[in-house]
Amino acid sequence: MSQQQFSSGLLENAVQEFSKLPGIGRKTALRLVLHLLKQSESEVEAFGNAIINLRKDIVYCKVCHNISDTEICNICSHPSRDNETVCVVENIKDVMSIENTQQFRGLYHVLGGIISPMDGIGPNDLEIESLVKRVEAGGVKEVILALSTTMEGDTTNFYIFRKLAPFNVKITTIARGIAIGDELEYADEVTLGRSILNRVEFTNSFK
Repeated sequence: MSQQQFSSGLLENAVQEFSKLPGIGRKTALRLVLHLLKQSESEVEAFGNAIINLRKDIVYCKVCHNISDTEICNICSHPSRDNETVCVVENIKDVMSIENTQQFRGLYHVLGGIISPMDGIGPNDLEIESLVKRVEAGGVKEVILALSTTMEGDTTNFYIFRKLAPFNVKITTIARGIAIGDELEYADEVTLGRSILNRVEFTNSFK
């Protein structure tokens, strides 16, 4: 079946670009584009500029690697956060999920993924060495491993545990209230919050 042809090449181009977004088919893309056409020119310009500025100006925090508007994100620089506790997560969405629980007041370290040989992702592709240097610099008393409870997540947990073993730092992992195979972003806030509060020593997490 051939793709629908539009009377406007500009409309076609806009629909094509929107349909590149994850989970957006051509029908949904067309609906979004037609919605934008109903908005005022200033509203559409504001929408477009927000996307352009996002891509052009956003940076990654040089401490935790979370997205930020400045070199140090507002979590790392907030005076009321507990800078002795660092929660290690896979990605930026996990930071947002944990923050939504309002149960954690420490800092974060975003790995940018997890070890997955099948996908060609090894330790050197992640922000593990910067975590080691962060702990080595001193001041961190506890590292919470809050990765997804999958084989890849557990492999990454164990690798980090071995890398941090030489340092005098407590290593814990979130309680297994989250089902095996689940990712943090799909856990409800209550379950995720409790799993952080009820975290256990990493060496006891396999018992």
